[in-house]
Amino acid sequence: MKKTLFIILVVSLTLFGGWTYLTAPAANAETPKELKSTTENGETIALKRYRKDAKQGHPKAQFNLGLIYNEGWGVTKDYTEAAKWYRKAAEQGHTKAQNNLGLMYAQGLGVEQDYTEAYKWFHKAAEQGFPDAQSNLGNMYRRGRSVMQDDTKAAKLYRKAAEHGNAAAQFNLGLMYDEGQGVEQNHTEAVKWYRKAAKQGNAKAQSNLGLMYAQGLGVEQDYTEASQWYRKAAEQGHVYAQYNLAVMYFQGQGMAQDYAEAYFWLYLAAKQKRALISARNRIARKLSRDVLTATQNRAREWQPKTAEETIAD
Repeated sequence: MKKTLFIILVVSLTLFGGWTYLTAPAANAETPKELKSTTENGETIALKRYRKDAKQGHPKAQFNLGLIYNEGWGVTKDYTEAAKWYRKAAEQGHTKAQNNLGLMYAQGLGVEQDYTEAYKWFHKAAEQGFPDAQSNLGNMYRRGRSVMQDDTKAAKLYRKAAEHGNAAAQFNLGLMYDEGQGVEQNHTEAVKWYRKAAKQGNAKAQSNLGLMYAQGLGVEQDYTEASQWYRKAAEQGHVYAQYNLAVMYFQGQGMAQDYAEAYFWLYLAAKQKRALISARNRIARKLSRDVLTATQNRAREWQPKTAEETIAD
């Protein structure tokens, strides 16, 4: 019997899909390009106007000023200043500012890390129906941060956010269905929510959707479809997708067998997971010196795509 070099990885055990952090300007705000490029006496015109309006107490301007400092658009990045302006807008009920201030507390950016404060601000925004905050509040319950750990509450919050299009919540809800945590296990529902998030460019969802197709869970087994979703996630730098795509090239599942491509994707994965180096080196022995050198050079020059670029694909 032919010995298989790899096995397909199981779904990542990390449920936590990451904080949902608003990084786009609020309504009627300039684009990041305008915030950075339009200048007057060394300061962007937009920044000057936001600063004036923010000091007069306008919450949208306060939020945008916080965002400018948070992202470093036309100014030196300053989390303390960002938190200051988020707070002023949040105290006036601005949901996006409440969400971002909650994130600052959750991550300890510009303020001392404080999960109780994070929960407070996420909860305020979630009560107003803001999907990003609902997703983040779900994370708090999933991890038991400042509250009793409760998968059922987490799933309910993820569902609220997911139904309003929040990709991180869609991924997390899919994973809860996949693993039967907080909801009854249902692979068909898992696929449904993974797909919604994957179509928005969520790399974790793309990788897990690929796995569902590879294993025939919730969908008919389809290696070609699996490889397509693995590729989208792999192109964003998702290490497990890179590994699984390498497996499919090595075994010729869903595409023609190609040891050079298998080596390419495993080379990238091994840069993140050193445990994969030995497997990468075993594939290298199947390549000629010229092909190996060319593939290594291509891998060294590789740059990840953005989520938006994988949607366009």
